[in-house]
Amino acid sequence: MSLDYKNPQHFVPTRAAGAAALEAFTPNMGKNYADGRNFDRGAGQHRDVSMLSPYLRRRLVLEKDVVATALRTHGAESAEKFVQEVIWRGYFKGWLERRPIIWDLFKQGLNRDLAALDRDRSLRRAVEAAEAGQTGLDYFDSWVEELVDTGYLHNHARMWFASIWIFSLELPWRLGADFFFRHLVDGDPASNTLGWRWVAGLHTRGKPYHAQAWNIAKFTNNRFSPRPADLAEIVEGLNGEESDGLPSVSPLRTPEVPIPRRPTILLITEEDCRPEDFDVSGLNLIGCATLASSHLRSPRAVSPLVKEFEHGALADAALRSNLDRTELRAGLPADLAAWASHIGATQIATPFIPTGPLRDWVLQAQSALDEAGIALVEWRRDWDEAIWPYATAGFFKVKKKIPAILHSIGLA
Repeated sequence: MSLDYKNPQHFVPTRAAGAAALEAFTPNMGKNYADGRNFDRGAGQHRDVSMLSPYLRRRLVLEKDVVATALRTHGAESAEKFVQEVIWRGYFKGWLERRPIIWDLFKQGLNRDLAALDRDRSLRRAVEAAEAGQTGLDYFDSWVEELVDTGYLHNHARMWFASIWIFSLELPWRLGADFFFRHLVDGDPASNTLGWRWVAGLHTRGKPYHAQAWNIAKFTNNRFSPRPADLAEIVEGLNGEESDGLPSVSPLRTPEVPIPRRPTILLITEEDCRPEDFDVSGLNLIGCATLASSHLRSPRAVSPLVKEFEHGALADAALRSNLDRTELRAGLPADLAAWASHIGATQIATPFIPTGPLRDWVLQAQSALDEAGIALVEWRRDWDEAIWPYATAGFFKVKKKIPAILHSIGLA
């Protein structure tokens, strides 16, 4: 994969490429972003959005650094909208971390929907047509093509796409979320799952997102002119799916911290490809491993673009660690303990692994680690520590706390 900033739909999976993309977009983080961020100009033309999300997703670029750059370059007032959107990512991650049962319910529902695909030929044909970009809706089919070919889709297009999938095509929302998660290079379990829930009216109850013809025409600069009759005239949230309402908020999980002098492996995953940011000076590091896990995103096939970016990001992170690397793949969970024991480690240290498919796999590996006497310890970043305590309700609660959040991490 290569990166062409004049046609930025291919991403180089390195920290250096992320830094270059950040530098290139810095002049546009203020008024240009606020005025133009909702316009989907089409593949290769996304000039008004940063396209930093694949790097932020793996923390090749840090949210804190992006916000600091925006504030320093444009000031708090002009950069306000950009800063809010970056913090929204942290809000979603914290919200799912506070309600992990929502992730479990998504997986259970997806398995039911996949089983229904096997039984229901009509549903299978409809889903296959949507995923192949053969619905006859030129705008929707164009977004499918861009997503599959590039691994990226403008955020506004993601909202339209999800709304049309749910309310106009009347397809199961979890299958749509799974389609995104399998193809988005920046696919994140929190942002993806909660974004689809938001469109469906499950995240903010009774407020589904309604894709409308005039809105699509306006914000694609009339590249597309949908017929109003092709889109759902009235949309109602899928509240009936979860009649019990949202589950209560759970306390934040407190990770165990590394213990000095224990024989330790540095484990790098796509959840955080900046291990050099953490203090390892007191650790007895005897090795480094990268753990490929993007295949865990779905029971169905995950896009090669996603796997290639993960592989490159992990290799780049390991290179910067200056340690010899062992490449691991998340297969049988017990294999992690067996490998660590073989090389004499009693501790595995890794940046924090939040709620999602990799966290599920690690939980399955825990019993074998415990039996082998191997501790799994994690570092959590101050960015998450600052935002997640407020991620208990809607974004408005976090939005009110933005000045305090920025102050707590030294950005205000």
